Amino acid sequence: MQSYHSPPTMSLLTSRQADELRKSMIAYLAAHNLNATAAALRTELNLGEDKLDAATVKKYEGLLEKKWTSIVRLQKKIMDLESRNAALQFELDNATPSSLSMRNKDPSSWLPRAPPRYTLESHRNAINCLAFHPIFSSVATGSDDFTIKIWDWEVGELERTIKGHTRAILDVDYGGPRGNILLASCSSDLTIKLWDPADDYKNIRTLPGHDHSVSAVRFIPGSANLLVSASRDMTLKIWDVGTGYCVRTLNGHTEWVRDVFPSPDGRFLLSAGDDMTARLWDISVTNTESKLTMFGHEHYIECCALAPPSTYQYLAPMAGLKKPPPASSLADFMATGSRDKTIRLWDARGTCLKTLVGHDNWVRALVFHPGGKYLLSVSDDKTLRCWDLSQDGRCVKVIGDPHDCFISSLRWAPSIVRNVATVEPITDSSAPEGLQDGGSNTNKTTTDGLTTAGTAGLKSQSVQIRCVIATGGVDSKLRIFSS
Repeated sequence: MQSYHSPPTMSLLTSRQADELRKSMIAYLAAHNLNATAAALRTELNLGEDKLDAATVKKYEGLLEKKWTSIVRLQKKIMDLESRNAALQFELDNATPSSLSMRNKDPSSWLPRAPPRYTLESHRNAINCLAFHPIFSSVATGSDDFTIKIWDWEVGELERTIKGHTRAILDVDYGGPRGNILLASCSSDLTIKLWDPADDYKNIRTLPGHDHSVSAVRFIPGSANLLVSASRDMTLKIWDVGTGYCVRTLNGHTEWVRDVFPSPDGRFLLSAGDDMTARLWDISVTNTESKLTMFGHEHYIECCALAPPSTYQYLAPMAGLKKPPPASSLADFMATGSRDKTIRLWDARGTCLKTLVGHDNWVRALVFHPGGKYLLSVSDDKTLRCWDLSQDGRCVKVIGDPHDCFISSLRWAPSIVRNVATVEPITDSSAPEGLQDGGSNTNKTTTDGLTTAGTAGLKSQSVQIRCVIATGGVDSKLRIFSS
């Protein structure tokens, strides 16, 4: 019988490279006390002591690991490049010449793109939260390392580190009385702290009162001195930052309240948490009860947001409305993100208009685009996604792996309001009943990108959208995306 032999396999290595590989393999086995295997390989390769002595083995014992580490790094770089290429291809596939032209010129169509402008590192543990200063180019981050850090997002530098909390910081927010900007922070140490940026971020007040971790804190627009907090003690509390007193406690949730979001006029609050519900509260009445409860998520709700009026033209068709609600109506639509990996859009009747599916892990933060057309989200799947509300919530952009680990926070830099003609003082009819401070707040920057805090009586305004967003993650990094 005639026998057939396969041709010899051509090596991709040169003779010298092959020789180094053989020696480094034997050296690796010997270094890990696999002497029998090393001896067998020596015999197979005909490399006796005369050709490979102990000194040579010692010389080569770390070479295999070094080469392997280099290969792993190279593979990671290749994967990163493939991810970026896929994101760019996705964006290209969903773009038209007109949309590309508009995106370059119109801030209302701007979306972030990889790579970020800055990747900033200083925290020693996970970043849980972040907030933009409404006027200056400062962004604050709070971390599991018990510190708050203030960064300049325009130049990409750390400005200062703030210490005072004794446990992890879970949320931060800028705001304050009559245009005097304060920074509020809340923590697992059960307290809320107020810091004065005008006085080197001095701690001017500590607000105790919650019985468990305080998970979210927001200044309430429309009332100069009010702050709302959400806690694991299942309550929301409203505080007077001038006196430090809790002026109201809202009960209704049956589990940890994870997030809270005030309407731009300060009348409504949207909250969500571990009872898998979102609740809308009208705090303009004295006996506050949630006026609306939304059911549908199948796991804890991590985040929530009220939609600004700029989104109404896109959300109204989903609700079956022939025309959008008036811009003066500030709690007609909302969004929630959950550990069930979905985002839900709701109307003011508590009807789920749309479920956005695409994330592969917990949805951790949401923000509506100031222009109104998009909703942005981040997740533990390490992606930032952009959903087009004009296309029935279709995901039109994915920025893959902007962080090395879970992404925990997302914020859009507040827009700047210019050409403000007149401002009418807040009256008892426009401020939450029983919570008035008798003053008017003339802040000229917005909390949601479009509506000026405490300017319910604005006659005219011109909004300049700042194309800047920031994300924070478990990898302890702050990333800035800007045009």
